Amino acid sequence: MGAAQSVDADQLYKKITWRLIPFLCFCYLAAYLDRINIGFAKLQMMGDLQFSEAAYGLGAGLFFVGYILFEVPSNLVLTKVGARLWIARIMITWGLLSAATMLVSTPTQFYIVRFLLGAAEAGFLPGVLYYLTLWFPTYRRGRIMALFVIGLPLSSVIGGPLSGWIMSHFDHVQGLRGWQWLFLLESIPSVLLGFLTFVALPNSFRDAKWLSGDEKARIAADLHGDDSEAKHAGHSFKEGLLNLKVWMLGGIDFAILLTAYAIGFWLPTFIRKTGVVDPFHIGLLTMIPNILAVIGILLIGASSDRMRERRWHIIVPFLAASAAMAASTFFAENLVATVALFTIASVGVLGPLPAYFSLPATFLKGTAAATGFAMAISLASIAGLVSNSLIGIVIDLTGSSSAALWFFSGCLVIGALLVYALPPKVVNR
Repeated sequence: MGAAQSVDADQLYKKITWRLIPFLCFCYLAAYLDRINIGFAKLQMMGDLQFSEAAYGLGAGLFFVGYILFEVPSNLVLTKVGARLWIARIMITWGLLSAATMLVSTPTQFYIVRFLLGAAEAGFLPGVLYYLTLWFPTYRRGRIMALFVIGLPLSSVIGGPLSGWIMSHFDHVQGLRGWQWLFLLESIPSVLLGFLTFVALPNSFRDAKWLSGDEKARIAADLHGDDSEAKHAGHSFKEGLLNLKVWMLGGIDFAILLTAYAIGFWLPTFIRKTGVVDPFHIGLLTMIPNILAVIGILLIGASSDRMRERRWHIIVPFLAASAAMAASTFFAENLVATVALFTIASVGVLGPLPAYFSLPATFLKGTAAATGFAMAISLASIAGLVSNSLIGIVIDLTGSSSAALWFFSGCLVIGALLVYALPPKVVNR
């Protein structure tokens, strides 16, 4: 134990971070890109396939039905077979199904492929979150979660201009429309990263050949001390599934995802409504909210770790995002105001993600943590179906998305109240 304690902890965790987080971040980037590129494909495919706004919204949302149904089972399988095998399986199958979207020609085919894509991706995010708890103690997870989840806004920073460029420059190449090339080309990184997972990802720190015996002992000691601090943490499947705080976390994440998916799936449409028509220019404009969201994630994650405070690092950004979503309904035809307000909303819901993702492991361990992560994210993923379907239906019925955006704004206020209700002595670690 003396040799283990002599290991410099900061250097050790920096080494682990550089080994794991960039790779996992790229995986998350690829996952989210394959999930939301439908928002850009919509600009062409709706006209080509004669889909209504409601049909598009339902298809985009059905992804989350498959995602919800298979989230908890997928994470439980990961704990049995190991992260390397299961995350690789997830990435390869979702990449192939994303590519298959280029072949749809009817709403029914669109619905089926989107459902299967959700089922294939289920378990990736909660699996990685659980995986990271096997390496890092609680008080280091805010920064780590921040570095991982920046893959989400980065997917839009990179994917927005890339998607617009593909659709503009590959349109009618080899007889395929730009949206078909979009699904084909953007699926390739997911499949390649899936195969690389077998090489790059040890199942736990005990399997990492690049760690010495003393370093492994130091990690084990830190994690044991972290578990000892969480005296009342649940460990069983039942405690993860039926814990009231898990359901509260699901409600909080529901509020996050309502706004995040509204931005991810519909911002290209909102920008086009202001008069911008070129897909590449729309892609460039979608970069702005996401670049600032990356900065927000890093700053809020570091601050929440430094202060060992999670609740107010979520509540304050939520309220700012709520105000921005509501205000956006008054400036639907103003480009500058639309981009600015959705930037505030994006920072407000994505910035607190590191603090939010640090919460479940403060009161859950082992199987309960794996189940709790998956259960909270499953509950929250209902937001994907609600967000996309609701906006599509509201636009078809009223010609405007205002009613849906006001609803999302109210949900963020409720989410802030749920965060406030969490016991600070438990979650602020």
